[in-house]
Amino acid sequence: MEPTHLFELVIAMFLAIIALQYAAHRLGLPPSVALLTGGALLAFVPGLPAISVDPELVLVIFLPPLLMDGAWSIALSRLRRHMIGIASLAVGAVLFSCAVVAVVVHLIFPSLPWAACAALGAIVAPPDAVSARAVLERVRLPRRLQILLEGESLLNDASGLVLFRFAVAAAATGAFSAGEAVGDFFVLALGGAIVGIVVGAAWVKLIRHLGDDYLIIAATVLLGWISYLLGELLHVSGVIATVSTGLIASWHQHTVFSAATRMRGTSFWTVMIFLMEAAVFTLIGLSLRDVVERGGGVTTVIATMGLPMLAILMTLVAARFVWVFASDLVIKSCAALGLTRARPLGAGGATVLSWAGVRGVVTLALALSLPEDFPGRDFILVTSFAVILGTVLVQGTTLGRVIAWARLAPETERPRLTMSQAEAAMARVQLGIVQNLAYDTEGKLIHPQLLERYQRRATAIVDYAERTEHYVPLLHAHFDVVLEAVATGRQELIRLHRAGDIDDETLDELERDLDLEELSAISAKA
Repeated sequence: MEPTHLFELVIAMFLAIIALQYAAHRLGLPPSVALLTGGALLAFVPGLPAISVDPELVLVIFLPPLLMDGAWSIALSRLRRHMIGIASLAVGAVLFSCAVVAVVVHLIFPSLPWAACAALGAIVAPPDAVSARAVLERVRLPRRLQILLEGESLLNDASGLVLFRFAVAAAATGAFSAGEAVGDFFVLALGGAIVGIVVGAAWVKLIRHLGDDYLIIAATVLLGWISYLLGELLHVSGVIATVSTGLIASWHQHTVFSAATRMRGTSFWTVMIFLMEAAVFTLIGLSLRDVVERGGGVTTVIATMGLPMLAILMTLVAARFVWVFASDLVIKSCAALGLTRARPLGAGGATVLSWAGVRGVVTLALALSLPEDFPGRDFILVTSFAVILGTVLVQGTTLGRVIAWARLAPETERPRLTMSQAEAAMARVQLGIVQNLAYDTEGKLIHPQLLERYQRRATAIVDYAERTEHYVPLLHAHFDVVLEAVATGRQELIRLHRAGDIDDETLDELERDLDLEELSAISAKA
């Protein structure tokens, strides 16, 4: 394919993404479902060239920034608090699912080598970070379940990748050592964490010296790729390296970013991540044609592989249910004996956690990266796609109903201060500094209006924190008026510009002030 035609195809794909995302919004569907289905339908459009996905390129392009985004937005305090549960899912559940799938595949196809069965298990075992984000952003979960799923999706790719590489090596050499695999996993994970910490620390020092918003944003955008590629170059876990770097950057961004950098960077990053996530699902759908053609066509695939694929999909789902419910039973037993203060999830929480294991880009990329002469490659490739399709279309669309059915208990974790109380604490210290600086060295008041403003503001915020229920309707009405005033001011500003009374520079400056005022009002109202 000529480079110009490839570029045209990429632009067409992004236009299709916008249309599919809009359709999903209008129909109330998860965007991942619309994008995956739309990509699959586009793959069979007559005259459209076949899309060949390079698995290594897909992982390198999409995985680092998406992992970085997940690490950036995760609650670090809750991540530490629930690290044992996250490790149980990210390592234990992946190992268990891989083993169960391998056994079932070998029972169905006894002639298939154990290494190939294990490779399929490793490919489909880890739920996907991108798919998990796409599903979770449309549902509301208790914070504990949310952090377990987010933490699992960040770390389990490392487990799956290590298992997959050992299975492929075992298929090639005919030898496998469980002890060596476990040892190598910990070495890869520890090495990745060290690389991530070093890259993250270097980024913090660099950001403090750059001093330019656009350079800071550019350096931050490249951070995930740098950490991932350096980890892979040093033969450690690029996934763990990227997550470690993202956690460090997330912790320090509050102190090294200016307000302008944060606003500009967040806007750019949000759009970039949206396009990348959408492109991942669309590419998965577009690759369907190549997968089906490898299997001999739709009819042949369904006739010869339909029942085995369904059995493996059901095995995968059942294995996750067994692991989650067994883990919850262990927690309940330990709590009853007084060995832990951890609370069990309960049947509803365990069901939701089990049902949320959606597969995606990592599964497809690993399947496509199998050597051409790998035993059972076509079956593994078709089954991997079926698992992605089944989990996204079935679990992704029904998770909201499962959550409603589970009737999860209300959140018991509460921060020590509410948002209003935190605002009151900030207002007090701000008033304190203004009181100190409002007078000159001789004790003369030189900023009376500023002092009065902060005194009035602190009094109002403290009063609001004590009587929030009373003030909420008044606050909404207040900021509704502010938003109407901003909209009217913007109309007048545009009229003045169109009439030639002000120049472009004045328009840009005053429009920015109105934008900030509008964003502030929307944030306060929320």
